[in-house]
Amino acid sequence: MSRPRNEKDTSATSGPAAESWAYELAPRLAQFAAVAQHEHVTRAAQQLGVPQSTLSRSIARLEQDLGVALFARRGRAVSLTPAGRTFLASTERALAEVERAAESVRADADPAAGKIAFGFLHTLGIETVPGLIRAFRVDHPRVRFQLVQNYGEAMIERLRAGGLDLCLTSPVPDAPDLVARRLDEQRLRLVVPDDHRLAGRKRIRLAEAAGELFVTLEPGYGLRRITDALCAEAGFSPRIAFEGEEAETLRGLVAAGLGVALLPPPPVPRPGVAELTVTAPRAVREIGVAWLEGHPDTPPVAAFKRFLLAQRGRLLA
Repeated sequence: MSRPRNEKDTSATSGPAAESWAYELAPRLAQFAAVAQHEHVTRAAQQLGVPQSTLSRSIARLEQDLGVALFARRGRAVSLTPAGRTFLASTERALAEVERAAESVRADADPAAGKIAFGFLHTLGIETVPGLIRAFRVDHPRVRFQLVQNYGEAMIERLRAGGLDLCLTSPVPDAPDLVARRLDEQRLRLVVPDDHRLAGRKRIRLAEAAGELFVTLEPGYGLRRITDALCAEAGFSPRIAFEGEEAETLRGLVAAGLGVALLPPPPVPRPGVAELTVTAPRAVREIGVAWLEGHPDTPPVAAFKRFLLAQRGRLLA
């Protein structure tokens, strides 16, 4: 006997499958739509490839669950009732949405024209990533990219949430739920204003900047962690004057005389600053690619992953 929808079910079958219309009705929507289209149970059963008796029982159970008659019956021929026409309109929209979703995921997985959700650091977005995509698309001209620029921790969170397939980040993460591969390293420079007392130098030990004010990225950024670690290795804790979210903004703050910074090389020379090679400690940041452990790759993602791993040692060349 059918139970009214507002009556609580305290039996062992209670739970999402017993309390959600979607769970109960979804498997039968296509059957209902086929019967409505043909207005004949036998022809609908032939189209669906199921026995006519099975389809008849399914439609009867659907009407019982809903508590309304969806069809008026004349032998094996049927016609929609007013309630059936209302239900059919929503059913067709739901089935069309499922069809669109299926086509979308199939298109994203297409080896020739699928989609790759790719994250990368802001500092890699001016030259490195455009160059990588250009080179990859020589052999995969129709593959589409969803590009996400962010700092390392935010990209790792998005990777874990399923919003990214791959990301280029620094430092290279070490976590049991991730796979990460080092691709290259990038030297960091001490950037000072061009009228600074150290501006005439070519090289410097980082300890010589212990008394300077630093401009850095905000906590949580990989480059900030590297800066703090290098300064600690040099025997001091940096005095922070300003914190920002983007490396070239920091370079502008240095040019304005507001502090010094440890930064990767700029894509083009920036006026107003001098960039010094740090001789001690060894000031580099490692760049790596990361993905979720055990996450199945679509063909385009697998191809791009192989391409990135082949760039080991020359990613930043």
